[in-house]
Amino acid sequence: MTTASPVPTAPAPPVGVVGLGQLGGSLAAALVAAGRAVAGWDVDPAAREAAAARGVRITRELAGVVVLAVPLPAMAGALDGLDVAPDATVTDVGSVKAPVLAELAPVLGGRYVGGHPMCGTERSGHAATDPGLFTGARWAVCLEPDTALPRWLRVAEVALDAGAEVVPATAAEHDEAVAAVSHVPHLLAAALAAAAGEAGPLALALAAGSFRDGTRVIGSDPAFVTAMVQGNAGPTAAALERVQAQLARPWPELVAAGHAVRAAAPAGRRTVHVPLDRAALLALGRAGGAVTRRLAAFLEGWVPEG
Repeated sequence: MTTASPVPTAPAPPVGVVGLGQLGGSLAAALVAAGRAVAGWDVDPAAREAAAARGVRITRELAGVVVLAVPLPAMAGALDGLDVAPDATVTDVGSVKAPVLAELAPVLGGRYVGGHPMCGTERSGHAATDPGLFTGARWAVCLEPDTALPRWLRVAEVALDAGAEVVPATAAEHDEAVAAVSHVPHLLAAALAAAAGEAGPLALALAAGSFRDGTRVIGSDPAFVTAMVQGNAGPTAAALERVQAQLARPWPELVAAGHAVRAAAPAGRRTVHVPLDRAALLALGRAGGAVTRRLAAFLEGWVPEG
């Protein structure tokens, strides 16, 4: 395998972040730390003040790559009242992609590139800002048939500069995958917490690590969780049916099957070089791999090995 070194590229475009809560505020702070020019806006004056203290330029005028870090129900109106450069690439950090694509693509056309970092916590608001939130996280950046590759790359570079690894996927593929590994777990956490509550004070008093880990995510804002699972209702229902079918298996068989999946984690990673090509990028994502950096004429990433 040949080794290539990074070469000088054009200056990175500025980034505008709309919504400076946990995700938006953390992203803005991470990009400032990485040396990117970052502007931002939030309807909450306290969030604006906190972001300004971290080096974010507070303004309604946004250009370059504009990131919508607002709740799903607010996505359609997130740019209202803002002055966005007509050539800006617009992305988001929403937990569901197909509905957002259907909502924003007719308005923004090819300027919209969907995205979703897999790193949120049960906390919310600007007080939960953490510049290290994205370090090592997987960040899905969507590639649809009409996605312009230069715009996709601009969004991918924002994710990389924040410390994340980029997973190329279509919106539909993303929604099906996160239904299984994020949306259904939120419902299971809710069910587990509610059932334990019915078991009474003694059960809750004895709850330890497994209960804490199994219910952590349902500490999130209920409105956020509801919008997420309802926004991805079809894939989430299908994934939940698969879980229910697993629970119907004999318990020893179920325990063994689940343990086998967890124990079969890849032994390592194999470095690969991928051209800026839609089919090659999607193949990387479907193989369970990710992009880690941009090189001269291609992207470097990895796929699971072993």
